[in-house]
Amino acid sequence: MPPSDETAATGSAASAPPRSVLIVNRDGEPVPEGLRGAVAAIGNFDGLHRGHRALIAAVREIAAAAGRPSAVLTFEPHPREFFAPDVGMFRLTDEGAKLAVLARLGIDGVFVRRFDAALAGTSAAAFVGRLLKDELGLTGVVIGHDFHFGRGREGTPAVLQALCAEHGLTCRVIEPVAAECGEVPVSSSAIRAALEAGDVAGANRLLGFRWFVQGVVRHGDKRGRTLGFPTANVALPACGLAHGIYAVRVRLADGALREGVASYGRRPTFDNGAPLLETTLFDFSGDLYGQRIAVEFVGFLRGEARFDSAEALVAQMHEDAAQARALLARDEVPSMLG
Repeated sequence: MPPSDETAATGSAASAPPRSVLIVNRDGEPVPEGLRGAVAAIGNFDGLHRGHRALIAAVREIAAAAGRPSAVLTFEPHPREFFAPDVGMFRLTDEGAKLAVLARLGIDGVFVRRFDAALAGTSAAAFVGRLLKDELGLTGVVIGHDFHFGRGREGTPAVLQALCAEHGLTCRVIEPVAAECGEVPVSSSAIRAALEAGDVAGANRLLGFRWFVQGVVRHGDKRGRTLGFPTANVALPACGLAHGIYAVRVRLADGALREGVASYGRRPTFDNGAPLLETTLFDFSGDLYGQRIAVEFVGFLRGEARFDSAEALVAQMHEDAAQARALLARDEVPSMLG
């Protein structure tokens, strides 16, 4: 390994808010005491970007004023995965990541409901009367300006407001969050497009924190060890991230935070195989196999390339590590990993 001047990210800009104890309520479970009469933000919340967090801030405000619990109602799998199961969807936050971020946002709990044929076929009226009112016992909801629900997406924000009024629920609609510096509006689609182009900095600006993925470290071909850059390898299903080299920050299973450099791609110098995230941790030795880690993307260094020799690749890897250290040292984007 090259020598290190590693410094951990410090200060409020680089730190996540403290993790709270999050109540998670799933299908078939009774609504716990801590979520009875809750006010809930409703949506898929893929990414939990700045626009989503405007809904959550509104929920916290309304719930606090009414003396009610604050919550999120979300759905798994994502409806797109249900309607097109054979088409891989590039999710910004899988269920585990979504719950991890929600635990940082100061709400009391999350209702996770299964998106299946029964839910897809539920009318807008039944969605409000049966699910929101009778099953969950909500007293109010918050939605985004483009929220649709019910069979065939028949429910619009205006329909939801009318149905909520009929059932005695409050309903607030949140307008779009404006992007800074003339960028595209904040949306999950815009963030996916940025990541697909390798624009991690742009994606992180829209998110409001560093995008991260989670996965279990698997055995690889051990080639990194022979090159002097051992890697923690994680498979990322249906990931649309641009193939290339990235400066990263990693939370290990024991909660320790490390910095490093990662390659996501097919390893064209060697086997051009299935895409794999391969992360080298600076100044680290230990066995991570079988551990679940979180890898946070701080910046894009270069695209994936094929080298004529292992020696040429190693020389470039040393340069990548130096660039990653420099980028990590000056990065001030907030983190949701701690």
